[in-house]
Amino acid sequence: MPLPSPSAPPDVEIMTIGDELLYGQVVDTNSAFMGQELAKIGLRVRQISSVSDRADEIVAALDQARQRARVVLITGGLGPTKDDLTKHVLARYFGAELVLHEPTLAHVTEIFRRFNRPMLDVNRQQALVPANSEVLFNAVGTAPGMWFEDAGTVFVSMPGVPFEMKKLMTDAVLPRLRERFRLAPIEHVVVMTVGLGESFLAEKIVDWEDALPPNVKLAYLPSLGAVRLRLTGADDGRPDLRGRMLALLPALRERIGSYIFAEEETTLEAAIGRLLLARHLTLATAESCTGGLVAHRITGVPGSSAYFRGSVVAYHNDIKISELSVPAETLATSGAVSEATVRAMAEGARQRLGAAVAVATSGIAGPGGGTPDKPVGTICIAVADAQGTVSKQFSFNRGRELNITYTAQAVLALLWQRLMGPGFVQ
Repeated sequence: MPLPSPSAPPDVEIMTIGDELLYGQVVDTNSAFMGQELAKIGLRVRQISSVSDRADEIVAALDQARQRARVVLITGGLGPTKDDLTKHVLARYFGAELVLHEPTLAHVTEIFRRFNRPMLDVNRQQALVPANSEVLFNAVGTAPGMWFEDAGTVFVSMPGVPFEMKKLMTDAVLPRLRERFRLAPIEHVVVMTVGLGESFLAEKIVDWEDALPPNVKLAYLPSLGAVRLRLTGADDGRPDLRGRMLALLPALRERIGSYIFAEEETTLEAAIGRLLLARHLTLATAESCTGGLVAHRITGVPGSSAYFRGSVVAYHNDIKISELSVPAETLATSGAVSEATVRAMAEGARQRLGAAVAVATSGIAGPGGGTPDKPVGTICIAVADAQGTVSKQFSFNRGRELNITYTAQAVLALLWQRLMGPGFVQ
């Protein structure tokens, strides 16, 4: 007997509970994770709500959410302390008493035994659940998840601790949602770009975007110095949806190939690392205004020890001279923030650290230190290799933190472009 066809995807609302979220003491990373994972199975979040630890406000939020969505995902308020009200509010909301769930009690008991800690009565109460809920096993915590269905709406309550919520979402919630709503297959293809702003990128590929099949949609997802292009394909009844989506990429490469650094979810530094490994090249950094951020990003990639030689954080001019062999006259005539200086820094790092390629940064991050000729946000970067040295100057002026972040991204982008340039010779 054939399976029923997939139904229309339900609207989803995410509800986070906790005063700490409203006070700004905790950043809500749970909603971002859930939104990303839901999109992968074809569900779209229509609204995200944050609610205080008050029973009446939680009830009002539940009433409002069920008017907007068929799936309501709730996180927070499941701990053992008095301010954790979610379970009790849900029991009253769905007209059920709290009952002891023996498998959860056994799990909680084992956790306390394993850590050789006494289990208090409040810890035992973690095993109480509304009688009409379906318990979702929390393998990495003491508070179980709970699944309710009421008048056509699914409510799922999960712990607010991010690693507990992620485990429950991955192992239990997402598979159940996919099965419960018989969701149509959906595919995502991601293309990572650097060096071109969102609007300029859109202008270059407007004809390609206009020609996309009706079941494939393009989203522009900009971040600092990069734009992620995400193709989302919905099932149209024809086979090999992903293969047909990948077949769209050659035409995209023809238009913006020099700006594409990966055709998967990854970082620029990871893509650079793969390229360095493939070409048997080593890298060093010489940093002033970025204070080691470029090296931090490079070494954040697993396996980077195979190609990263090291870094010199030359914040003071004396260090630029002694450790990177920057000529004192260059600093005197051009200044620390100049293309001449960063070129010398990159070349010095390459020689001093024995690397095939080296990058350098120097700038006025702010808020002070600017001059009429070189205001705050003036940034210089350089890349040196066996062929020579290239450099650029920018004016960011977006506040100290962003100035530093943009500088690190800009020098990595310049490194990528240098490595991918048609004239590059190892």
